[in-house]
Amino acid sequence: MTVHEVTPSIDPNTLLPGAQFADAYRVEVEDRGLNARQAAERMMARQPRWAEALLTLRNILVTPFGLKTSGAGSTAPREMVGIFPIVSEQPERLVAGFNDKHLDFRIVVDVATSGAAREVTATTLVLTHNWLGRTYLAVIMPFHRLIVRSLLRQVAA
Repeated sequence: MTVHEVTPSIDPNTLLPGAQFADAYRVEVEDRGLNARQAAERMMARQPRWAEALLTLRNILVTPFGLKTSGAGSTAPREMVGIFPIVSEQPERLVAGFNDKHLDFRIVVDVATSGAAREVTATTLVLTHNWLGRTYLAVIMPFHRLIVRSLLRQVAA
Protein backbone atom coordinates (compact mmCIF):
# COMPACT_ATOMS: atom_id res chain seq x y z
CA MET A 1 0.00 0.00 0.00
CA THR A 2 2.00 2.89 -1.33
CA VAL A 3 0.74 6.46 -1.13
CA HIS A 4 1.73 8.52 -4.15
CA GLU A 5 1.82 12.28 -4.50
CA VAL A 6 -0.15 13.17 -7.63
CA THR A 7 -1.03 16.32 -9.51
CA PRO A 8 -4.38 17.63 -8.21
CA SER A 9 -7.01 16.81 -10.83
CA ILE A 10 -9.78 19.02 -9.50
CA ASP A 11 -10.64 22.61 -10.37
CA PRO A 12 -9.82 24.52 -7.17
CA ASN A 13 -11.99 27.45 -8.21
CA THR A 14 -15.12 25.34 -7.95
CA LEU A 15 -14.32 24.24 -4.38
CA LEU A 16 -12.26 27.12 -2.96
CA PRO A 17 -12.06 30.10 -5.32
CA GLY A 18 -8.68 31.83 -5.20
CA ALA A 19 -6.89 28.90 -3.53
CA GLN A 20 -3.14 29.51 -3.62
CA PHE A 21 -2.12 26.01 -2.56
CA ALA A 22 -3.20 22.57 -3.72
CA ASP A 23 -1.68 19.13 -3.29
CA ALA A 24 -3.00 15.61 -3.70
CA TYR A 25 -2.07 12.09 -2.60
CA ARG A 26 -3.51 8.80 -3.80
CA VAL A 27 -3.65 5.22 -2.58
CA GLU A 28 -5.15 2.14 -4.19
CA VAL A 29 -7.47 -0.04 -2.09
CA GLU A 30 -9.04 -3.44 -2.69
CA ASP A 31 -12.53 -2.48 -1.48
CA ARG A 32 -14.42 -1.83 -4.74
CA GLY A 33 -17.55 -0.82 -2.81
CA LEU A 34 -15.83 1.99 -0.94
CA ASN A 35 -17.49 5.39 -1.27
CA ALA A 36 -16.09 8.83 -0.43
CA ARG A 37 -17.70 9.06 3.03
CA GLN A 38 -16.38 5.65 4.04
CA ALA A 39 -12.90 6.57 2.81
CA ALA A 40 -13.00 9.89 4.69
CA GLU A 41 -14.24 8.17 7.85
CA ARG A 42 -11.41 5.62 7.64
CA MET A 43 -8.93 8.45 7.15
CA MET A 44 -10.21 10.46 10.10
CA ALA A 45 -11.11 7.59 12.43
CA ARG A 46 -7.87 7.97 14.32
CA GLN A 47 -4.74 9.96 13.94
CA PRO A 48 -1.28 8.71 14.75
CA ARG A 49 -0.29 9.72 18.29
CA TRP A 50 2.43 12.01 16.99
CA ALA A 51 -0.19 13.81 14.85
CA GLU A 52 -2.53 14.14 17.85
CA ALA A 53 0.34 15.64 19.84
CA LEU A 54 1.03 18.12 17.03
CA LEU A 55 -2.67 19.06 16.90
CA THR A 56 -2.71 19.66 20.65
CA LEU A 57 0.40 21.85 20.36
CA ARG A 58 -1.15 23.69 17.41
CA ASN A 59 -4.32 24.41 19.39
CA ILE A 60 -2.28 25.82 22.28
CA LEU A 61 -0.19 28.00 19.98
CA VAL A 62 -3.04 29.46 17.90
CA THR A 63 -5.48 30.22 20.72
CA PRO A 64 -3.90 33.64 21.51
CA PHE A 65 -4.43 34.62 17.85
CA GLY A 66 -8.16 33.85 18.03
CA LEU A 67 -7.99 31.04 15.51
CA LYS A 68 -10.33 28.06 15.52
CA THR A 69 -9.19 24.98 17.40
CA SER A 70 -10.34 21.42 16.88
CA GLY A 71 -12.25 21.45 20.16
CA ALA A 72 -14.09 24.72 19.52
CA GLY A 73 -17.85 24.55 19.30
CA SER A 74 -19.63 26.08 16.35
CA THR A 75 -22.76 28.21 16.35
CA ALA A 76 -24.69 25.71 14.24
CA PRO A 77 -24.24 21.95 14.51
CA ARG A 78 -22.89 20.42 11.32
CA GLU A 79 -22.25 16.97 10.09
CA MET A 80 -18.59 16.14 10.66
CA VAL A 81 -15.98 13.74 9.41
CA GLY A 82 -13.34 13.51 12.11
CA ILE A 83 -12.73 17.07 13.32
CA PHE A 84 -13.80 18.69 10.05
CA PRO A 85 -17.26 19.95 9.04
CA ILE A 86 -18.59 18.44 5.82
CA VAL A 87 -19.08 21.09 3.14
CA SER A 88 -20.57 18.82 0.47
CA GLU A 89 -20.97 15.14 -0.20
CA GLN A 90 -21.61 12.82 -3.13
CA PRO A 91 -20.88 9.08 -3.36
CA GLU A 92 -17.62 9.71 -5.25
CA ARG A 93 -16.54 12.93 -3.47
CA LEU A 94 -16.65 14.33 0.04
CA VAL A 95 -15.49 17.90 0.72
CA ALA A 96 -14.72 18.96 4.29
CA GLY A 97 -13.07 22.02 5.78
CA PHE A 98 -13.78 25.47 7.13
CA ASN A 99 -13.00 29.14 6.87
CA ASP A 100 -10.98 31.00 9.49
CA LYS A 101 -9.44 34.45 9.90
CA HIS A 102 -6.01 33.39 8.68
CA LEU A 103 -6.95 30.88 5.97
CA ASP A 104 -9.70 28.77 4.44
CA PHE A 105 -9.08 25.15 3.63
CA ARG A 106 -10.78 22.16 2.09
CA ILE A 107 -9.88 18.51 2.08
CA VAL A 108 -11.44 16.68 -0.85
CA VAL A 109 -11.70 12.88 -0.73
CA ASP A 110 -12.39 11.33 -4.12
CA VAL A 111 -12.88 7.66 -4.94
CA ALA A 112 -12.72 6.16 -8.43
CA THR A 113 -12.57 2.68 -9.89
CA SER A 114 -9.23 1.68 -11.35
CA GLY A 115 -9.14 -1.83 -12.77
CA ALA A 116 -9.87 -4.28 -9.97
CA ALA A 117 -9.36 -1.70 -7.21
CA ARG A 118 -10.49 1.73 -6.02
CA GLU A 119 -8.27 4.79 -5.97
CA VAL A 120 -8.71 7.13 -3.04
CA THR A 121 -7.33 10.62 -3.56
CA ALA A 122 -7.04 13.25 -0.83
CA THR A 123 -6.64 16.76 -2.21
CA THR A 124 -5.96 19.74 0.06
CA LEU A 125 -6.80 23.29 -0.99
CA VAL A 126 -5.77 26.40 0.96
CA LEU A 127 -6.58 30.08 0.56
CA THR A 128 -4.53 32.30 2.88
CA HIS A 129 -5.88 35.70 3.95
CA ASN A 130 -2.90 37.41 5.58
CA TRP A 131 0.67 37.04 6.82
CA LEU A 132 -0.50 34.77 9.65
CA GLY A 133 -2.10 32.38 7.18
CA ARG A 134 0.97 32.31 4.94
CA THR A 135 3.24 31.75 7.95
CA TYR A 136 0.98 29.06 9.37
CA LEU A 137 0.89 27.24 6.04
CA ALA A 138 4.69 27.35 5.72
CA VAL A 139 5.16 25.99 9.25
CA ILE A 140 2.68 23.11 8.98
CA MET A 141 3.52 22.01 5.43
CA PRO A 142 6.15 19.35 6.31
CA PHE A 143 3.75 17.87 8.90
CA HIS A 144 0.78 18.10 6.55
CA ARG A 145 2.51 15.88 3.98
CA LEU A 146 3.33 13.24 6.60
CA ILE A 147 -0.14 13.32 8.12
CA VAL A 148 -2.02 13.00 4.82
CA ARG A 149 0.12 10.04 3.77
CA SER A 150 -0.42 8.38 7.14
CA LEU A 151 -4.20 8.94 7.01
CA LEU A 152 -4.43 7.50 3.50
CA ARG A 153 -2.57 4.37 4.64
CA GLN A 154 -5.40 3.83 7.13
CA VAL A 155 -7.89 3.70 4.26
CA ALA A 156 -5.94 0.88 2.65
CA ALA A 157 -5.25 -1.01 5.89
